[in-house]
Order: sequence, then structure tokens, then C-alpha cells
Amino acid sequence: MLEIRRLSLADADILIAGAVEASHRMGVPMCIAVTDESGHLIDFKRMDGGKISSISIAVDKAFTAAVARKGTHIYNQLCVSGQPTFGIHVTNGGHFSIIGGGLPVYVDAEIVGGIGISSGSADQDLKVAEEALQYFYENSNYKP
Repeated sequence: MLEIRRLSLADADILIAGAVEASHRMGVPMCIAVTDESGHLIDFKRMDGGKISSISIAVDKAFTAAVARKGTHIYNQLCVSGQPTFGIHVTNGGHFSIIGGGLPVYVDAEIVGGIGISSGSADQDLKVAEEALQYFYENSNYKP
């Protein structure tokens, strides 16, 4: 039998709080999605001013980070015409994102979820995701 660890709603709240704080500092309102280890949505927040088009993008980034176990920016670098990974961006019903801003969430070196950020540039989204993870580890009893 397998035992699966996953983020709770309270854990997702911490990640979202960290992302909101980072977004405010950056001055870019974001859409923020948190998924479990299987890529299923746990919680979502669209900040005032977050782009409508970024709702599904944030969810797809969190999904990709959780199920592929890598940051979405990594797949952006790998998904180049002529490379073996090219085409991955059209898999999983079109939900596989190669746009920076999605990161896996690890606890004790085990994947427990994903976070996806969207509304800024890919670099801004990634920065907010990184800061949300840092905030999560600083404000919970978990370590990566």
C-alpha cells in the first residue's frame, strides 16, 4: 500500500499568503493556484487586478509543477523544436504549461503539491512562486 503526503488547505493558505505578499511588493496583482501532488486544485486566489486570462494559466502551471515535478521554466528551456521534449506542451489535454511561474512543493524531499502564479511576465511569476515557497518553509514546520 502507498502512503501519500499532500498539502492541506491550511498549507495552501500559507503558500497563497506568501505569494500575495510578494505580489504586493512587486506591484503586480497575480492569480495564484495551489494543487496537491496529483495536480488537483486545492485553493485559488485572484488578486484584484489579476488578469482573467491568467486564471487557467495559473492552475495549469501548478498542475504541471506538481505532476512533472519540475518548475515550468525548466520545460520552457527543454521544449525546443528538434529536441526530444518538444511537443510536451500539448500533452495532458493542453494543461501542460511551459511558461515560467509554476514550481513543485516538496516536503522532506517528497512532492506534496504545486504552486502556479500568473499575470506578470514569466520572470515575475517565477519570482513570486519562489518567494511563496520561501515564505511557506519559513512559516510552517516543513522543510524542503
